Amino acid sequence: MLRLRRLLLTCLLIVSIALSGCSPAAFRTEAAQIPRLVVSGLSDPSTFNPVTSTEVSDVFGLIYDGLLSTNGETGELEPGLAEAWDVSPNQLRIVFTLRENLKWSDGEPFTVDDVVYSFNNIYFNPKIPSSSADILRIGEQGQFPQIRKLDNRRFEVITPEPFAPIVRFVGGIEILPKHIVEPLVTQTDAQGAPRFVSALGTDTPPSQIVGTGPYRMVEYTSSERIVLERNPFYWRKDAQGNQQPYIDRYVVQIVESVDAGLVQFRSGGLDLIGVSANYFALMKREERRGGFRIYEGGPSLSSNFVMFNLNQGRRNNVPVVDPIKSRWFNTLEFRQAIAYAIDRPRMINNTFQGLGTPQTSPIPVQSPYYLSPEEGLPVYEFNQAKAKELLQKAGFKYNAQGQLLDADNNRVSFSLTTNAENSLRVAMAAQIKQDLSKIGIDVNFTPIAFNTLVDKMGNTFDWNMILLGFSGAGIEPDGGRNVWSVNGRLHAFNQSPGEGQAPLEGRVVADWEAQIDRLYVQGSQQLDENKRKAVYAEAQKLILTQVPFIYLVNPISMSAVRDRVEGVRYTALGGSLWNIYELRVQQD
Repeated sequence: MLRLRRLLLTCLLIVSIALSGCSPAAFRTEAAQIPRLVVSGLSDPSTFNPVTSTEVSDVFGLIYDGLLSTNGETGELEPGLAEAWDVSPNQLRIVFTLRENLKWSDGEPFTVDDVVYSFNNIYFNPKIPSSSADILRIGEQGQFPQIRKLDNRRFEVITPEPFAPIVRFVGGIEILPKHIVEPLVTQTDAQGAPRFVSALGTDTPPSQIVGTGPYRMVEYTSSERIVLERNPFYWRKDAQGNQQPYIDRYVVQIVESVDAGLVQFRSGGLDLIGVSANYFALMKREERRGGFRIYEGGPSLSSNFVMFNLNQGRRNNVPVVDPIKSRWFNTLEFRQAIAYAIDRPRMINNTFQGLGTPQTSPIPVQSPYYLSPEEGLPVYEFNQAKAKELLQKAGFKYNAQGQLLDADNNRVSFSLTTNAENSLRVAMAAQIKQDLSKIGIDVNFTPIAFNTLVDKMGNTFDWNMILLGFSGAGIEPDGGRNVWSVNGRLHAFNQSPGEGQAPLEGRVVADWEAQIDRLYVQGSQQLDENKRKAVYAEAQKLILTQVPFIYLVNPISMSAVRDRVEGVRYTALGGSLWNIYELRVQQD
């Protein structure tokens, strides 16, 4: 199923399947009796609220099913909670029909009222921040579609104008149980915000995390694990009428790093691990003896990039970015010079062990809307001489020691950070520090905890340069509109404050930012496929010219899965577990 919000930060991608807890032997003993998979994530979740969360987590996909699902091999839409959908000839009305006798994981009936309430009272509620709301806004005015109940099984979606991805977006969003969340939405806290904004946090009893997906939560222990069990009310059954999923337990083990996950996998007690390029050679040698297979899915749909903080706003009359650094970062030639100065071939050969290609666009190569360099996409091949030329053209200069100075003789020096839990990303940042030193720039590289990084990026805005990535983009470009909308929650390089955050005065939106925003709106409005491709081609050219994100490397998507896990259909689009409901595990 398409995870609409899941564009945010790849740092929290599920990276391995691991046996958890203080006693692995105890888990193996229990696993011999209960079919289970145990997956590992790099940090604790900050919330179990799928509406307000800005994290990437497979847990939401396990707890909640969408109205429609996305085939992980083809990318095509398939029936989910809705068994059918009909689009009117003018493309302005879609009627969804729910399956019969659907239930929530607590046994309560799932109804059209739950669907209508989720959209109209939660996602469309201006007091509830949600990245999903960004991508459901239609046209220049950012209007929401109208969602109305027709009868006990049908509801209609009416759009003010044609909106090409409406079926995919409405079909992929998480629906919440009205009988659980209605009191949280109607009641307010001391600041006047709906209690729902802070509800369903990590302190919420698991029984109150109610969904429609293949699993339901039974335990969360901070810094240790999340335990899910089969949802006995799940709607899917196989061709013989057997209840799915087949695997009884799914455990997310919280590990401190990718390296720790690898150690656990190699110890022999794990079922699956995402294989990064720096571990591929080691894992490949152990493949047969270790009883696992490495699946390759081609180029990943995720992105890796560095970005500068272009925010020129102020809080309490204090700029969020040092004005001197802000002038550098907002100079086009400066950003382009940095793009030329990064040695991607070296990064691919060393950090990625040759298992990657230079990333050239925010739209993945699997998408029919991807624009290749041969078709006119600007690219930044490694060229330090070109980088120095651009810097000097913009008024920068070099002193006798080869240090880069600006026109006012300020040494060009800034901080670079990434999430410490991701060793691959730390290595990339370390190389960038070296590359930029060769053009006279002093970089202070400090990896920090992911949650601290998220707070800096989305709340305090106290950062200079960050290395991160987005994931879950899929093949539909409009899924990235909340990145390119100037007020989108993922417009990270020039972020506007979210609901309840301290106000920001004097934020400046550049003409090119606004133009990219308009192009993404136009692309969503266009129903003719050739014209849509032309719009997104123009957007990609503008993005790569202005380089708000400096794209780095597109790694090969790989995963190692134990032979005892049956039914895996691995792809870069869907990963290892997109068809979790039909996977089986052989008992040890």
